[in-house]
Amino acid sequence: MQTHYERIGGSAVIRRLVDRFYDLMDEDPDYYGIRKLHPQDLGESRNKLAWFLNGWMGGPPDYVDRFGHPFLRRRHLPFAVGVSERDQWMGCMLRAMQDVDLDAAMQQELADAFFQTADFMRNQPE
Repeated sequence: MQTHYERIGGSAVIRRLVDRFYDLMDEDPDYYGIRKLHPQDLGESRNKLAWFLNGWMGGPPDYVDRFGHPFLRRRHLPFAVGVSERDQWMGCMLRAMQDVDLDAAMQQELADAFFQTADFMRNQPE
């Protein structure tokens, strides 16, 4: 059985997805709430998300090799992450997946997994 990493097309496609995600975050005011949680220069954010997704999808453990265990929730605790931020992140990622032409089945599988993770990041009451 192929990993999501193999099915999506490897690190090059993941990088395109991440770049589109952050381009949308920069361009679309609908994502201003999450954009303001990021540094002005998104270069490191782009790298970290791409490295993380490579390993998360079953590819090389680029993020873990560089930084150790991601401890996602702990790393996001300094930021107020509520339903609005979760939904903005998800909306941005859903658009990015469509824009890079991931097949519908892959989009749905990733959307389900991304939602679980994004919802877990919430640290603000509803």
